[in-house]
Amino acid sequence: MTSSQHIYLIPGMFGFGQLAGYDYFGHVERALRERLQRAGGGLRLRVVPTPPTASLRRRARHIAQVIAEESVAADQIHLVGHSTGGLDARLLASPSVCFSLPPETLAWRRALRSVVTMNTPHYGTPLAQFFTTVSGTRLLYALSLLTVTTLKLGGRPLTVFANLMATAGRVDALFGMRLHVLASLTDLCLRYLGDEAQEGVRLWLDGISQDQGGIVQITPEGMDLFNATTENHPEVRYGCVLTSAPMPSPVRWLGTLPSPYGTFSATLFSTLYAITARAHKHYPYPSPSEAEEEGLRQGLGRELNERLNDGIVPTLSMLWGELLWCGLGDHLDIMGHFADDKRPALHTDWLLCGAGFDRRRFSQAMDAIAAFILREAR
Repeated sequence: MTSSQHIYLIPGMFGFGQLAGYDYFGHVERALRERLQRAGGGLRLRVVPTPPTASLRRRARHIAQVIAEESVAADQIHLVGHSTGGLDARLLASPSVCFSLPPETLAWRRALRSVVTMNTPHYGTPLAQFFTTVSGTRLLYALSLLTVTTLKLGGRPLTVFANLMATAGRVDALFGMRLHVLASLTDLCLRYLGDEAQEGVRLWLDGISQDQGGIVQITPEGMDLFNATTENHPEVRYGCVLTSAPMPSPVRWLGTLPSPYGTFSATLFSTLYAITARAHKHYPYPSPSEAEEEGLRQGLGRELNERLNDGIVPTLSMLWGELLWCGLGDHLDIMGHFADDKRPALHTDWLLCGAGFDRRRFSQAMDAIAAFILREAR
C-alpha cells in the first residue's frame, strides 16, 4: 500500500469515541491498524464521534465536516461503521442525498473507495419500535448508561444494580422502570466514575434525552424509506460483517442463577433478543442469494430465519454488499467487547448471550475487513 489511506471509524447509536476513559472502537482500531500498517504506505485511522441518538442526516453532516477538515491529502478514503454508524456511512457515500452543505465540504467523496458495515440495521430493527415508547425510551437511557459503565469498569455497576433489582423481586423490571428507579440507576453508575468522567457522561446522556431522531429512523418503516432514497455509489465497494447470537434457552438461564449479575445479564439479553426477533410482516428482510445463504449457514452453523439476531439487530437486516465475515456473537462482541479468560483486563463482556465469541473470531473478522480495504489499495 503506497498511497495515503484515511480510514474513518463511525460508532453506532451510542455515538461516542471515548467516554469516561473508555474507547468505543479501541479493539477494532488496534486490530485494523496492525493489519493495515503491514502493507506500508501512509495510513490515518480516526474515530469520528457523533451525536448519540440524533437523526442519521444530522450525524452524517457532522462526519462529513470532520472528514473535510483533514482529508485534503488523502488518496483513498474508507468508512467503517458499526451498527447505525454503517447507515451514516451509506448516507455519506450516496450521490443522491442532499446534506445542504457547501460543495467543498463534500469534495473528499471523490476519494471514497469503500464502505464496511458491522452489524448494521439496513432494514431496520424491531427494537427501535420499542425504544420509541415511554418505557422503551427509559430503557434506552438505562442501557446506554449500563453499557458505558460496564465496559469501563467491568461488571461492578451491573452486579450492584442486579442485586438491587433482585431485591425488588423482578430482575426484568428494567423494561418497565419508573423514573425514580432510573434516577437511582444513574446515581449508582456515576458513583463509580470520577468527577471529570461524570461530567462527560452526563453531557452524553443529555444528548440522548434531547434528540432521539435516529431511533425513529431505524424502525423497519423508517428504513424502508431510507433504502428507497439512499442509493449505492457506483464507484464505491460495499461490504458487511454480521453476527447472530444463540436463541436464549431456559437451560442457559438456569445456569446463571448462582450469580445475580449473570441472572440479570441473561434476563436482559433474553428480553432484548425476544423483542428484536419480532419481524415486521409488512417490511420483510431481503432473501439472501444462494452464495450468501451458504456463507451464512457455514459461518453461523444454523439454518437461517427472520428471528435470528444479535440482541439488537436482526441478522438478515445486516446484509448489504459483499458478505465479508459472519459468526456467532452479540452486538458488541464484534467490537471486541467479549469475555476473555486469558486477558480479562483487556476485554469486558457486555451481556451474557452464550455465543462463546473469542479472540479467534474477532481476529477473523478484522482480517476480512482489512483485506477488503487493502483490495482497493493494491
